Amino acid sequence: MDEPHPTDGYSKLLGADNEKDTVVQIVLSVAVGLGAFLTFCALRPRWSGLYAARKNHKDEASPLPELPETFLGWIPVLWRITEQQILASGGLDAFVFLRTFKLAIKFLTVTAFFALVVIKPVHDHVLKPAKDEKEDNFDLWRFDSRLMEQYKNGTLATALKKDIQSNYLWMYIVFAYLFTGLAMYLIVAETRRIIEVRQEYLGSQSTITDRTIRLSGIPKEFRSEERIKEFVEDLEIGKVESVTLCKDWKDLDSAMVERMTILRRLEEAWTVHLGYRRVERNLESLPISQPSPPGPTTDSDNHVHHESSRLITSNGEPSHVRPYSKARPKTKIRYGRFKLQSMMVDAIDYYEEKLAKIDTRIRDLRQKDFEPTALAFVTMDSVAACQMAVQALLDPSPQEFLAKPSPPPADIVWPNTYLSRRSRVVRAWAITAVVVLLTVFWSAILVPLATALNLDNIEEFWPQLGQALKSDTIVRSFIRTQFPTLLSSLLLVLVPYLYDWLANFQGMTSQGDIELSVISKNFFFTFFNFFIVFTILGTLSNFLKDGNFDKPLKDVNNVAENLATSLAKLLNFYLNYIILQGLGIFPLRLLEFGSVALYPISLIGAKTPRDYAELVQPPIFSYGFYLPQTLLIFIICIIYSVLPGSWQILLAGLAYFAIGYVVYKYQLLYAMAHRQHSSGKSWTMICDRVILGVILFQLTTTGEIAPKAPKLSPLILPLLAGTLYFSYVYSRTYKPLMGFIALRSIRRAEHSDLAEGIREHAGIDVRTIRYITESLAGRSGDESGEARHRFVNPSLIAPLEDVWIVDKDARREDGRGVD
Repeated sequence: MDEPHPTDGYSKLLGADNEKDTVVQIVLSVAVGLGAFLTFCALRPRWSGLYAARKNHKDEASPLPELPETFLGWIPVLWRITEQQILASGGLDAFVFLRTFKLAIKFLTVTAFFALVVIKPVHDHVLKPAKDEKEDNFDLWRFDSRLMEQYKNGTLATALKKDIQSNYLWMYIVFAYLFTGLAMYLIVAETRRIIEVRQEYLGSQSTITDRTIRLSGIPKEFRSEERIKEFVEDLEIGKVESVTLCKDWKDLDSAMVERMTILRRLEEAWTVHLGYRRVERNLESLPISQPSPPGPTTDSDNHVHHESSRLITSNGEPSHVRPYSKARPKTKIRYGRFKLQSMMVDAIDYYEEKLAKIDTRIRDLRQKDFEPTALAFVTMDSVAACQMAVQALLDPSPQEFLAKPSPPPADIVWPNTYLSRRSRVVRAWAITAVVVLLTVFWSAILVPLATALNLDNIEEFWPQLGQALKSDTIVRSFIRTQFPTLLSSLLLVLVPYLYDWLANFQGMTSQGDIELSVISKNFFFTFFNFFIVFTILGTLSNFLKDGNFDKPLKDVNNVAENLATSLAKLLNFYLNYIILQGLGIFPLRLLEFGSVALYPISLIGAKTPRDYAELVQPPIFSYGFYLPQTLLIFIICIIYSVLPGSWQILLAGLAYFAIGYVVYKYQLLYAMAHRQHSSGKSWTMICDRVILGVILFQLTTTGEIAPKAPKLSPLILPLLAGTLYFSYVYSRTYKPLMGFIALRSIRRAEHSDLAEGIREHAGIDVRTIRYITESLAGRSGDESGEARHRFVNPSLIAPLEDVWIVDKDARREDGRGVD
């Protein structure tokens, strides 16, 4: 019996149908993406209230250059924005996020070059479909002149085929080492760059956040601000400026939440009584957008006064209000046993009475001495003292006096500060169990999707449907290309919201920790369900096709070959997915299609001035939603970098990251709001996952070589061991510098103003000093947002604000409202 051609597993991969599917995907993606991009360029100067929302609403974006209102003129200006400006305006998290795209672009540029110049020609030569056995042998053997001569003489034995194949399989070994070395070099180079920037950037600041310790595990006998201050100062690392001991403020926080609910209902009642807002066209916002409504105006609030004055006509009457009804609104209240009885009462009087009662209760609670917890925020007199505390063990007792860098005051989730350690542990394990169950659930959903990737499976399960799908070219292309990619893209958009909701229940004390948790959970979802599940299902389907589980499972080479074949079959799916995301979805994201589509729905539900004020706020950019998908695509590109057809994946990935860099740079700097005080801690998570992709790349290469040249596959083992060792060294060497600030960086920053002239005169590189100078000149995005913040629960000091209504004079004339 003749041996199978060594490239039979890739016959479908190189087929014409897949090429047509890819062309269809490119055409559709370009059509959608180009239409969205041109629409954005036309609407951007007209709808600046949406597409420049961060620039218009956030002070930290004010130093950024104004983008021209021309059709394409904004692109060169955006491209010329320097890293210093990104740091000063967007913070370290934005800087790190964009550096991820630069890392991918550098890696894919090099690998795509080799894929086009070396790997593709070799694969085209070796894996060329044979018309007959003679041509097949000729194509396989013409690498070696000696073997070619033996072929002409007819003396070549079948036993030499594995040696012949190994001639081109050496290419896998060489490029496995080359691409692994490239990835390690880029990881180290980019990490050094980010550490340099991070140390200079954070070392140059002296905000209250940078000087504050989050001290947990405080024993009961030390739970007073005086004892904590005495304990820290006895360590002789610095002076303590202030101590905020967290207490069990649950009743107070609940009362504040209840007050806001009552306040909103009272505002709705007043809005119904006084009138409703008439839509005024604002040429700088959406055609359906309302102008910014006036809130409680003070003489010092010039911005709000300016916004209010735009809504007043020349005769001083509010042009946006029309009397709705002279009758005061009513509301139903229930009373009696089991709330079975009800009656209608005046809504304004009822909610104002409830508001007065809850205000009295809040004032009483603010005077109450709550039970202290085991968590405190300790502000030191210097950043150096704070860093010495967080980098040292403060107490010999386990789980006591644990010091960590503090999040900014606005970033703290205060209801979680008075949760017990046991409660946090239980919540963390419970959420982990839910995530595991959801993983099984998503896998069950994705099984039909994986089945849809193979029309042969459909035909085997439903012959009539399979034949019908195969007979229609357009339908066949849609089933194999558009349907799986669209469904997977939809899941990757919707599921992260669920994991974000779950992460908020884990009891973490800062939004930054929640963000990192969302990144981790969403990456696990995307990677496991859209790579591991698909690959395993593909491998199992090959086992089922053989009809014998025992033999494949016992034969390691057979398992590796089936794994490689499964990845080869999925190449078309991943290629189309990357094309759709890069050429189609990214321009739609730039257009903020979701915000535009949801705006009318939000507008319908808006009733009060407060509702309208919330409508015009910039959308929030969440790294946990966008970073996991980016990492998944980068890992896919790494894994396929030497397989047949790799040039397609690498070019599509290069386009994805190039377009994504421009889109995200615009959104982070001009369009969307995001957390300002950041430390760039996500970079270590990014590098860990890139290293995971490199390891999978090495395993895939081994699976590609092992069935054809078993003697060559062990050569990958030293590379795998070296990668694991690199991961260990990286975690021990570089990760600490991504979590703390070196004392030398702090001292260098403190003396930079005095020494800058000397250093420049001496020829020392002052590039890093420029970060400090620009940040201090503009007081950086982190510090400008914290100038009026301090470590105190907002429920203790927040003003009990009055209702937002448009016409307070009418409220006074009503005679029944209280101002």
